Amino acid sequence: MKRILILNFLLICFIFSFSAESTNVNQRTFRISKNLSIFNSLFRELDMFYVDTLNYDKMMKTAIDEMLAKFDPYTVYLPEEETSDLTFMTTGEYAGIGAMIMKKGNDICISEPYEGMPAQRNDLRAGDIILEVDGKKVNGLIVSEVSAMLKGTPNTLIKLKIKRFGESKIIQKEFLREKIQVNSVSYSSIVADKTAYLLLNDFTDKSAMELKTTVNNLVKSHKIENLIIDLRNNGGGLIDEAVKIVGYFVPKGTEVVSTKGKNKQADRTYKTPTEPLFPEMKLAILANRASASASEILAGALQDLDRGIVIGERTFGKGLVQNIRPLGYGGHVKVTTAKYYIPSGRCIQAIDYSHRNEDGSVGRVPDSLTTEFKTRNGRKVRDGGGITPDIVTKDDRKLNIAYYIFMQNLYFDFATEYCSKHKTIAKPNEFNLSDDDFKAFTDYLVEKKFNYTSQTKKYFDELLEVASIEGLDSLAKTEFENLKSKLIPDIQKNIADNKTEISELLSLEIIKRYYFQKGEIEFALRKDKELAVAIEKFAKKEEFLSLLLTK
Repeated sequence: MKRILILNFLLICFIFSFSAESTNVNQRTFRISKNLSIFNSLFRELDMFYVDTLNYDKMMKTAIDEMLAKFDPYTVYLPEEETSDLTFMTTGEYAGIGAMIMKKGNDICISEPYEGMPAQRNDLRAGDIILEVDGKKVNGLIVSEVSAMLKGTPNTLIKLKIKRFGESKIIQKEFLREKIQVNSVSYSSIVADKTAYLLLNDFTDKSAMELKTTVNNLVKSHKIENLIIDLRNNGGGLIDEAVKIVGYFVPKGTEVVSTKGKNKQADRTYKTPTEPLFPEMKLAILANRASASASEILAGALQDLDRGIVIGERTFGKGLVQNIRPLGYGGHVKVTTAKYYIPSGRCIQAIDYSHRNEDGSVGRVPDSLTTEFKTRNGRKVRDGGGITPDIVTKDDRKLNIAYYIFMQNLYFDFATEYCSKHKTIAKPNEFNLSDDDFKAFTDYLVEKKFNYTSQTKKYFDELLEVASIEGLDSLAKTEFENLKSKLIPDIQKNIADNKTEISELLSLEIIKRYYFQKGEIEFALRKDKELAVAIEKFAKKEEFLSLLLTK
């Protein structure tokens, strides 16, 4: 009897639960239908009575974008015309000429041709101004519009008219568009005894295979025992690729990351799918504040599993998972469906987009609200703010004159002129900007009447304006005038004080013109602080191993 009563009670609870859930579903369905009906009526009323002609597609795109902006930056609508961008995000492939372009003044110009790709092979150079694409003038267009014109079906003919510095005649180019594959592993090299460096740019569907092939070749050719994986400025990509890469270094079946969302379909646990290829390889991961998403899964999982050390800055803190779902008429929505959790159990999401401030802004999770977790060896780690490196380095560079020169494209423009006068330069590992070249650059800045207003001066002007409204400008007149005099830049002195940083940025721009992306990387690594720390730790084996033990 008692058993029957219990069963009846459970049945009643189930019925009430099902009834409540059914009611909630019905209410949600009604509210969705109601609001779609209102929106549909509004759209038709505007179409009938608004004074000007409506651009339906633009209106709908704006409405969708504004609505999704209330959620998080990663939930976005991709209309049919942006399908090629979707393909590039997941595969690293597109069809085009293989060059980056940028807006410079009123012109669209080539900023960086990729080595070995159609643009470079057909002698398109950084600094070339694009005048026409397939007979259509590009004057007045924005970068995305010209980029769309340059892309197309593989093996279709593209015709370009360009203007080149130092040449009076318009240059015409004709060649075929090609399928462009941007490699995830863009550079690798031996940097010390039995130590290799590898730069991983993103996580597309070929990233793990590229990394495996590269490391295998390094092991065969140089018997490497230590590997430095550079994830700085890597914004992430496909979770599966990060899991596969972790699997090259840890036992098969090791949990790397789990996802949890509102919809149970989003709940998933990712484990390493294969036996490790490099189980004894010592690892160091380089990361910075722009390392995000899958980069943080890779760095965080290796840290949580005490499999490698992380060096650099605290990472971005993107612990959100997106799925791409098809919509009607060729469109897609990239929607945040879950948060991910790495082996220690921590979520590294740093921003709470679901609870915004009154002004609409979002803030980082305060350190006081974060929770302590432990790695496999018992080391303490925390959630709520990205991956904190085992060895934290600091970027000591300031927002100085070197930045303002860059923002005005003056390194770029000078390098264009420099290349027209110098047919060759030394290799990246040997190149040094001469004093004469630096003097030529400073003369160039004078010729171009370079000047700038610092951010501090802009804030000062705003302060002075408010002080004037409140009548405080006359009360503190002397103090304001003294401060204003200190904010007027002394161009020549600032150049002299920041010569090292200016020289490095100018050298990088010049080297790219001759040795492309690999040359730029090779030159930058010469003075790379995080790389030097990694090499040093590998050289001191006991110190390296101690970093992976309980603190």
